[in-house]
Amino acid sequence: MAGLTTSKPERPGLPSAPAIRFPAMRSSEMRAIGELAGRTLAGAGTMVRDLHMAVSGRAFNAVGPGGAPARVVHDGVAETLYGGVRTALAALPRGAGSAVARSTPNEGPALAQSPRGSLALAALNAYMGDALVAGDSPLALAMTLRHRGSDLPPDPEALSRVFPDAGPRVAIFVHGLGETEASWRLRADAQGPGYGACLRRDLGHTPLELRYNTGLHISDNGRALAALLEELHEAWPVAIEEIVIVGHSMGGLVSRSACHYGSVEDHGWTSAVRHVFCLGSPHLGAPLEKGVNALGWALRRVPETRPLANVLDVRSVGIKDLRYGACVEEDWCDCDPDELLTDRCHDVPLLPGARFYFVAATLTRRPGRCDLRRPACARPQRRGRGAQAQGRLRDRGRPPRRRPDALRPAQPPRRVRPDPGLDRAMSDREQAPGP
Repeated sequence: MAGLTTSKPERPGLPSAPAIRFPAMRSSEMRAIGELAGRTLAGAGTMVRDLHMAVSGRAFNAVGPGGAPARVVHDGVAETLYGGVRTALAALPRGAGSAVARSTPNEGPALAQSPRGSLALAALNAYMGDALVAGDSPLALAMTLRHRGSDLPPDPEALSRVFPDAGPRVAIFVHGLGETEASWRLRADAQGPGYGACLRRDLGHTPLELRYNTGLHISDNGRALAALLEELHEAWPVAIEEIVIVGHSMGGLVSRSACHYGSVEDHGWTSAVRHVFCLGSPHLGAPLEKGVNALGWALRRVPETRPLANVLDVRSVGIKDLRYGACVEEDWCDCDPDELLTDRCHDVPLLPGARFYFVAATLTRRPGRCDLRRPACARPQRRGRGAQAQGRLRDRGRPPRRRPDALRPAQPPRRVRPDPGLDRAMSDREQAPGP
């Protein structure tokens, strides 16, 4: 009929679908993502092939020598088919990534400069950051100091411009596995700013946040952090009198490693370190990584499950270092990274002149045997290795019951105040005779 329209009327009250927006990235990063996706899909094809060959191999072994001719034909056909499948699986994402990269400029902001992009890269680097560095991938994160979402080069001109009122007290925040510097500002707002802002407001420290590739060896990150802090110490606008390092999880191990290498290489910044805080750092090893190591070892015992073990073993050396808290190169050098639950970690001396604080929490009502209120658990204990014995952590005591909500995320404290109880406990511990 005349006057009728074919367009569909809009339904009032129904919200429109949100637009999907992806972080901006460069053409080199788009190609790297396509290459990584291709390798991942090809690896899935390899896992299926290995599983197929393991199952068929057991059947042919049961038949005996009489099945040898059929096995040769079978293996040849299977290798050819799976090879073609792997090639096709790898080619599709690589081609798509190259096609998109041709229409993407390479001069725009990097993926690591956006909040969502940096979180994705942090997770990727945690899982396979060592492989990204070995392949010279643009997706590999570099160790940088960060300020307000941008890299902060450690040179006098940039530091003077960013911190015109820089003081002699500096606080360095080192994040944990798979995180970025944004983890220090979770749930921050105008009433409860981030932890660095609280330290600056209440105690006069200038906060600096670190970003690094958590998939690398802890010792490699520790050595790199030591060199970076030496550059910062020399380029800071005023003479640095006090350095405070706060490390969360893996960040605590990286901080200890940096202090060790800074002391060994006689860096100037080590003399200014006064406090090192390790928040939930697995100095004696992470139970989850130990469990994955044992699971991978068990899966490798059976040919049919060995492909699954190979998938687990792909995880980065940074994650594997968490198995027993490896802080120095000697802890992992010339060793099989996937050997079953073998502690090869050496005793690492604590930095002279600095106080180390080890803070932990628990998810259970009846946790293990470490009471952090006791001075005996506030610092690493020495263990007998002659004159060279140095601090490794030991658990003592029994903790009080905790509320189930003890670990719920909380806003940063409104005010930062010294804890006189902890300070007295640490002083008593330092004055007590050694074992």
